[in-house]
Amino acid sequence: MRSLRLGNLELRRFTRSRLTRVALAGVVTLPLLYAGLYLWSFWDPQGNLGNIPVALVVEDRPATADGKTIDAGRELADRLRERRIFDWHTTDARQAVDGVNDGRFYLSLTIPADFSAKLASPSGEGTPTPAELGVRVDTGRSYVMRTISDAVFAEVRESAGRTALKDYWDRVFVSFGELHEATAKAANGAGELRDGAAKAGEGASALDSGLDRAKDGTRQLVTGLNGANAATGKLSSGAAELAGGLGRARDGARELGRGLDRLGDGARKVAAGNAKVYRQVHAQVAALNRAADELSRLRSLAESVLADGSGGGGQDSGQAVRQARRLQEWVAANPEADPALRGIADRLAASTRSPLDGQDTARLRRVSDLAARVTEAGGRLQKARKAVERLDAGLGELAEGSAKVSAGLGRAGTAGNRLTEGLTKLGAGADRLSRGLAQLDGGIVRLSDGASRVDTGVGRLSRGAGELSTGIGRLADGSKELSDKLGEGAAEIPDYDGDERARRSDMMSDPVRLASQVSNRVPNYGTGFAPFFVPLALWVGAMVSYMVLRPLNPRLLAGTAPAWRIALAGWLPGLVLGAAQVGVLLAVIRFALGMEAAHWAGVAGVLLLTTAAFLAIVQAVNALLGPPGRVAVLALLMLQLTSAAGTYPIETSPGFFRAISPWLPMSWVVSALRRLISGGDLTVVWQACGVLALFTVLGLALSAYAVQRGRTWTMRRLHPELSL
Repeated sequence: MRSLRLGNLELRRFTRSRLTRVALAGVVTLPLLYAGLYLWSFWDPQGNLGNIPVALVVEDRPATADGKTIDAGRELADRLRERRIFDWHTTDARQAVDGVNDGRFYLSLTIPADFSAKLASPSGEGTPTPAELGVRVDTGRSYVMRTISDAVFAEVRESAGRTALKDYWDRVFVSFGELHEATAKAANGAGELRDGAAKAGEGASALDSGLDRAKDGTRQLVTGLNGANAATGKLSSGAAELAGGLGRARDGARELGRGLDRLGDGARKVAAGNAKVYRQVHAQVAALNRAADELSRLRSLAESVLADGSGGGGQDSGQAVRQARRLQEWVAANPEADPALRGIADRLAASTRSPLDGQDTARLRRVSDLAARVTEAGGRLQKARKAVERLDAGLGELAEGSAKVSAGLGRAGTAGNRLTEGLTKLGAGADRLSRGLAQLDGGIVRLSDGASRVDTGVGRLSRGAGELSTGIGRLADGSKELSDKLGEGAAEIPDYDGDERARRSDMMSDPVRLASQVSNRVPNYGTGFAPFFVPLALWVGAMVSYMVLRPLNPRLLAGTAPAWRIALAGWLPGLVLGAAQVGVLLAVIRFALGMEAAHWAGVAGVLLLTTAAFLAIVQAVNALLGPPGRVAVLALLMLQLTSAAGTYPIETSPGFFRAISPWLPMSWVVSALRRLISGGDLTVVWQACGVLALFTVLGLALSAYAVQRGRTWTMRRLHPELSL
């Protein structure tokens, strides 16, 4: 408690006048100005990049690829203006260079004239050429702008590259679809080729068999033509003989014609005589028929006379007389009649002129003989009639045949004349035949030679057809395998629709994306630097505090109070000022700058412990070293700033700073505040609390040691070499 009262006495010194109170307020607010202004200045520089003037030069000319117009330069410029990464000023190349040189622009971005053409080059037949963006930066004006421009334009380049890649992959996936369709068609075509090859194989086999038969046929043709060649020689000789024979036949035909003419004349005469004889004989046939009839009646009459002579009446005697008279008249009218018939008729007439009586026996006998002769004559007459009838029929046929012979001989004469004419023409044809056969003989010789060559060619063709059949078989097997492989290939080649193609093009344009999982996210630049600037401000506050406060009270040094009490009496006023500094600083950071922290209570506690440790260290250094201690405290500040890893990880620093970093309190404060502000494992916070507590105790112990040493006065102390 006495230490508190002693410390209070030190603070009351600053309440006696307005100037001292202002000085005390300045000590309290100095860390606020230091840390607050730093954080305010660095709070969100990336969010204000849109205020940096940058020249934009668009020289690109549109290009054409696959029938589409590509204007990548204009599209990129439009996107940059929309995003407002920088304060873009569209200008030309000359003004951009001048603007960077005279400081109007921090940098310039040039989209060259061939930007679109080079982006489209992969789709053409030439050599693909990467597109370039021109960046000009004056690092002498701001070195950080080089880092900023590299980061920004790397993102711009990747964005442009993603767009180009997306278009390229879209064409690739379109080509996949076309390739799929073409491969499917090729597979179908290969299947058709396989079927065609199978049919062609069958045809080739049939052709091979047919050519074998053709080979046999050509061999037979050659043999036959050789035989025909010999036969045509004989035919030529025979044709010559035929021509001679036809000449002789023509002469004979003329003689035949003349003979047929004479024969026709005789035949006509014979036909006329035959007709005359036929008419005469035909007339006698009728007379014979009447004579036969009369003879029949005469026989009946004779029989009647005999019957009457033996006891008959005279009723029929008149009839008999009439019949005998008609018979006698007929015989008289036909002098060529049989003489026996004529004698019978005469005797019968004589018999009928003297009537018979029953007593004239001699007369009856004559009548009886007459009847017998009549009967005999009737038989001969019947034979004669039949013979005459046959003669009549034969003469009729002869007359008819003679007429036909005469007509036929007439026609034969006409035909003989035509035969003569035909033989004349045939003779001329035989001459032509003889000449044609001679030509045929020569043609057959040539044909035989050609047939031999054909036979040889057919043999080669047959062998080729065999090879063709074998080759087509292999072609069928190969086309089947090709069809199967093309079918498998078509199944493996993707065929994407428009949506799927767009998704895949988007993926392939940016195939590897950073799946960022940010642990303990820091929202802005100021929040990220607060763990570094706040302890820096508290160290400066501790330095300034002991520029105003005395590390050790001289009166107490002259007294008998314990050293530790004197050390606490010098530390506690600084701690009060430090606590005020922490409170003011946290209020401004939280409510003025709007910083968020995961553990505000932990932040406040660690900062109080930090200021306690810093004050103890600064007090001890000043107490031990006196005025030169202020320089030592400043040197400790420099060492801590370079080894606290406030901006870059400590691993990026040289080995010296990596070695001293764990032994200095600010390194632990920075690590602890990062966890308390952004979140995360709090182990390092507790470790930092232990380290800070240790530094606090160590500082107070050194201050107590300084108290012990300060109670002994030396010449150096009375007359210091350096006074600040």
